[in-house]
Formats: sequence, C-alpha cells, structure tokens
Amino acid sequence: MILIISQKNETATIEVIRYLIAVKKKFIRVHEDEIFYIKTIKKRILIESSRNRFFIDEIESVWYRRGGLKFNRLKYNNHSILLNMNETQYWLEDYVQKTLENKRHINKESTSNVNKLIVLDKAKQIGFDIPEYFLAENTDQVELNKTILKTITGNAILDEIKKDFSGFMYTTIVEEHENNDFFITFFQEKIEKDFEIRTFYFNGNCWSMAIFSQNDKQTQIDFRKYNKKKPNRNVPYTLPKQIEKKVRLLMNSLDINCGSLDFIKKGEKYYFLEINPIGQFSSLSNICNYSLEQKLAEYL
Repeated sequence: MILIISQKNETATIEVIRYLIAVKKKFIRVHEDEIFYIKTIKKRILIESSRNRFFIDEIESVWYRRGGLKFNRLKYNNHSILLNMNETQYWLEDYVQKTLENKRHINKESTSNVNKLIVLDKAKQIGFDIPEYFLAENTDQVELNKTILKTITGNAILDEIKKDFSGFMYTTIVEEHENNDFFITFFQEKIEKDFEIRTFYFNGNCWSMAIFSQNDKQTQIDFRKYNKKKPNRNVPYTLPKQIEKKVRLLMNSLDINCGSLDFIKKGEKYYFLEINPIGQFSSLSNICNYSLEQKLAEYL
C-alpha cells in the first residue's frame, strides 16, 4: 500500500495518482485537513481519520508532497497530567512519523523545510560557485544596482496580507539606500546571467531545463514574474557531470531524495542559488517531455 500525503487539488499529486491507477497500485491519499487518531488493534498500530483508516505496518512506500499528518491529542484538566500526557502523545506521534519515513519514500515531512543559509554553507563546502551574499540590517554596505535581495525563508507567499488578498515576494534589485535600519535581510550579488537552469533531482538523477529569462525585462531578475503574453523560451538541458555529482553530494548531506534546484549560468560557471525540497516539476516535465510523474509513480 502507498501512502500519499498532500493537499487537495495539488496538480502534481493528481498526475502521479493517474499513473498509479493505470498500473493498479493501491494507495491512500491524506489531505491537509485530516485529523488522525492513533489506536491499536491486536498489537498493531492503526491511524484513523474521518476519511482514512490504515495500519502503519501495511504501508510499503510513502510520498510526502505537502501538508502533513495531524493528530488529535487528548486533553486533561489536571495540569501535571496534561504535561505528562502531552509528552507521551508527542513521542507516540513521533514514532508513527519516523516509522513511516523509514519506508521506501519520496521526500519526508521532517526534511521538507530547509534553512537557506545552512544550504548555502553546505553548497560552499561541497565546491559550488555561489554569488556573494551577506546579511545586514541596513543598506550602508550595499552596492546599488549590483545587489539583489531575497527572502531568507523558502516561502515567498504572504497569505492574507490584506483581507481576501495574498502577496508574493519576488527577488528585486536594490536601487537606493534606506535611511533607517530594518530587520536582518538577505542580500546577494547580482549576476548578469546567460540563462537560468531549473533542475529536478530524484534518487541521484537530474533532469534539467534552461530558462532564457534574461531576454525579457519582466523576468530578468525573477523568472517567476511570468510573461503570459510572451513566455520565456525553455529547453531541455544537461548539467555537466561534475555539477550533477555536487548536486548528489548536497542532497545526500541534507537527507533529501527529491526536489528542485535553481542555478544560473554565466560563461563557464554554474552558480548555485537554492533548493526547494518539495519543488514544482510539472512544467519542467511537460515542456521537456521527461515524464517525471510516471517515474515517481513507478518508484512508489
């Protein structure tokens, strides 16, 4: 049995499931709003929600896509008992999660969020070229028009920044100095790229796509500012073997077996930018005809 942990209406999940159905593989899909109860039946651990019910020993492989397993916790009026039982329930939940993560898996909930700063430190140690970066709480040392700022977090979406309105934080160029200090911010050298590269990594293999974003002013700094009227040209691409070797070393060091990586190429250099451990891959798969959804389904 395959366990899929995802969100409702998540496109990549739906595509992989179509392949699973085609080859008649049994699966259970967990949504982000499900609440599970941990039970035991005849010495076997059962987890149960209003829509799913399974023994953890019948799960053979797990795909963590998005969301996560959420558990109901019993409440107690006595404060001392509450603390003790909270700890007991936490360790039981931890056991269930780790047992599932030790199955054949694609991604893990426990490694689904990475610290960008730690990733960059590890990438440096492995030998990647990386645009110079620093943290600062003012722009005193920032070189204008040659420095960009990015989020420290992996999440660039601001949910409900206003009523019924969400925002997206794009990479931007620093064009003027600020008069006042601000919260510590991530600054990075602006590289005049030849093109960008999005790489999908899975179990030691890389599938890459070149994105010619520099030809459009709208997408020069951040290709996510999609120009729907005149989309960027995207083509299949193969990274040099020594870069792919470094990718494997980096992903292994982070205990991540699946995800997306971003690079920019300038001349003979490949500059590593960041990792998304979950990573969107449907566009890359469709444009380059890589059939990544089928590869994931076959592994599960």
